[in-house]
Amino acid sequence: MAFTLCQTPAMRPLHALILAGICIAAPATAAPLPKCAGSVEIAQARIARVEKNGALILSDGRALMLEGIRLPLADRGPPGLADDALSALRALALAAPLTVTTVPPKEDRYDRVRVQAFGDSWLQVELLRRGLARVELSADRSECAAELYAAEMQARSSGAGLWAFPALAVRRAGTLTAADEGSFQVVEGKVVDAADHDGRVFLDFSSDYRRGFSATIAPEDHKAFRGVKPPVEALAGHTVRLRGMVEDYGGRPEIAIASPAQIEYIN
Repeated sequence: MAFTLCQTPAMRPLHALILAGICIAAPATAAPLPKCAGSVEIAQARIARVEKNGALILSDGRALMLEGIRLPLADRGPPGLADDALSALRALALAAPLTVTTVPPKEDRYDRVRVQAFGDSWLQVELLRRGLARVELSADRSECAAELYAAEMQARSSGAGLWAFPALAVRRAGTLTAADEGSFQVVEGKVVDAADHDGRVFLDFSSDYRRGFSATIAPEDHKAFRGVKPPVEALAGHTVRLRGMVEDYGGRPEIAIASPAQIEYIN
C-alpha cells in the first residue's frame, strides 16, 4: 500500500512531527469505480464462501450474484473447465474484502443481491479476460455492457479458456440444431430476413425457415428496442452476434432476445 508524507520544511518542528505521524499512515486514494457500476451497496464485503453456482455468501448468510456474466457449467463443456472457473472465482473473492455495487432492481427472484464486485480487480472483468466466463446480460439489466464485452473480446481474440473449445466458442448460425436446446450460445451470422408480425419481430438467418436458425423479440420486449439504430426490423443484410438460451421451436433452434444488449452489430 502506498503512503504519503505531507511534512514541509516550513512547518514548525512540533507541528511537523504531529502531522507527519498522521499523514504517513494515510493510504493512497483507491482507483475510482466505473460509473456504470451503480452505487456502493457494501464497502467491505467479506466473503465466507463461494458456492458451486457462483454465489458469494457473506458471513450473515446473504448471497451475492455477479451480474452480467455466465460461468461455464460442468455438463456443457470440457472436463475441468467449470472447476477452473470456480477456483479462480474463489481466489478472487477471498483474496481481499470486496466493494460491491448495485443498480435497481437489486435482488433476483431468489433474493440474491445482483452486484458488480471489486477487490484486487474487477471480478467480472478478470474472469472474462481469462476466458472463464461469457457475458450474459439480463433483460432488465445492461450496466457495464461495453466494459464486459470488451473484456470478453480480449479472451476470445486470443482463444483463452473456454474460447478454445468449439462447443463454447462463437457459433455460426448455420451450425446450430435442435440438439443445442437448453444451452447458452453466442451466435454470429447474417440476417436474411427481418419481419414484424403483430408486434413480434423475427430475425431469420436462413432462407429455409423450417431448417434455419432464428431469433425472436416478443411484443412485450419490443418496446425496449425503440430508438435502436439500425432498427431491428431493418436488420436484413446485416451481420450480428447475439447470445442467449437456445430453444427448440418446431424442430429448429431459436433464441429469444429481450434486450438490445444481447445483440452486437458487426456490420
